[in-house]
Amino acid sequence: MTTYAIRPFGARPCTLVVCRGCCCGDAAKHPGTDHPGQLARLRAAAAASDGRFAVRTSDCLGPCGQANVIVVQPSTEGRRRGARATWIGWALDDDATDDVLAWAQAGGPGFAAPSPTLELQVIPAPATRR
Repeated sequence: MTTYAIRPFGARPCTLVVCRGCCCGDAAKHPGTDHPGQLARLRAAAAASDGRFAVRTSDCLGPCGQANVIVVQPSTEGRRRGARATWIGWALDDDATDDVLAWAQAGGPGFAAPSPTLELQVIPAPATRR
């Protein structure tokens, strides 16, 4: 008989999920935004963070009217502390990118509060809209 060891997943860092689908990242919709530059900045900061946070992309997160959308997912420990994913809309300029990066570097949901400006950009997750 073969036995299998069940190994728990390792701790996950805070993760930024960056929408780059139909509307987010679209130069025609938001011509004044450096979409590739924003993503490159986020990825470079994550690479330099010693694993404190990660960045991944998604084709379409849904709330296209609030593009560019970034979802800030809590780390494993942040979830243990009761934090849930936070959806950020209108992340179109360097100031928004700076605020998202500062929050992720501070640990993200469950560890630090977003800046007051970033709080104004929080949008409901599509499943919770009514």
